[in-house]
Amino acid sequence: MGTGSRQENASKQKSKNPPRILCIGIPVRDLIFRIEELPERGFKVSASHFDQIGGGNALNASIGIVRLGGRASICGPMGDAAETSSRYIFDKLAEEGIDTRHLVHMPGLVTPISNIMIDPSGERTAVTFRDPELWKVSLPDADILLDDCSAILTESRCAEFCTDLCAEARRRGIPVVVDVDRTMSLREGLLTASSHLVFSSDALRSTAGIADDGEALKKIARLTPSFLAGTQGPQGTLWLDENQNLQRTPAFPVHTVDTLGAGDVFHGAFTLAITENQELRQALRFASAAAALKCTRFGGAYAAPERIEVEQLLAQGQTVDSAPPPP
Repeated sequence: MGTGSRQENASKQKSKNPPRILCIGIPVRDLIFRIEELPERGFKVSASHFDQIGGGNALNASIGIVRLGGRASICGPMGDAAETSSRYIFDKLAEEGIDTRHLVHMPGLVTPISNIMIDPSGERTAVTFRDPELWKVSLPDADILLDDCSAILTESRCAEFCTDLCAEARRRGIPVVVDVDRTMSLREGLLTASSHLVFSSDALRSTAGIADDGEALKKIARLTPSFLAGTQGPQGTLWLDENQNLQRTPAFPVHTVDTLGAGDVFHGAFTLAITENQELRQALRFASAAAALKCTRFGGAYAAPERIEVEQLLAQGQTVDSAPPPP
């Protein structure tokens, strides 16, 4: 769907006052190369295609949210206002109708850049530079950020500069969803300054120090009242219900060509579903369908689906059969 159609759709959604989700993270400029195979050390390969897009967890999730009918604001540090990558990302976000007022320029710093190689299976390999000074950002005042805020979506790597804001959001009854894609300290403040923690399988195991995803969830559940889930790619999502019993939401079978941004679209869709008061199982299916459709197209999160596409896939009701969760 073209930009004009997306803006028209966003205008219609705005009249219905859809939920506004504050996505906290660090935008990235992605340089994408499609290759036949990864080069060996010291070797060169030619790419069959090149593109550049805005990226990063929060930016990708914001795009997914807007495409699905929500409103998204993005907050976090960026490079110097005069820097090329910074201006490029602002232009791209404006095209998607994402609120950029709360992004914070860091004088003299560089906006993160990723070199991403995508092989024929759709799997990605990335090298990213993020200036350590970006983590010293001071976010705008909580009253400003939380005004008209239906939920916060952030990532565990941003804990250093967003935990206090997340804790304040929880005090105000605002849901806080955390995307955990790297090892998290079991003393991390976001464990209790959140309402929903969604781990990648690797991050879940390394955080808990347990090789079994189900047992890892149960261990972390003893430390936080938050809803806990672990995404397992084509195996779906493992999660704990209100009785601390393991449940599994299957994945949708699709032909994968590009996984870049799929996890972020999942988190954005899940957060939007939570603000719409969808039941947890339904919210996870909604997120799984959105991520699956994104995987069928090249373009990172810019290939995220529209709401009607997700609803059509959900109506078909086809998911990957999988073994029941462990007892």
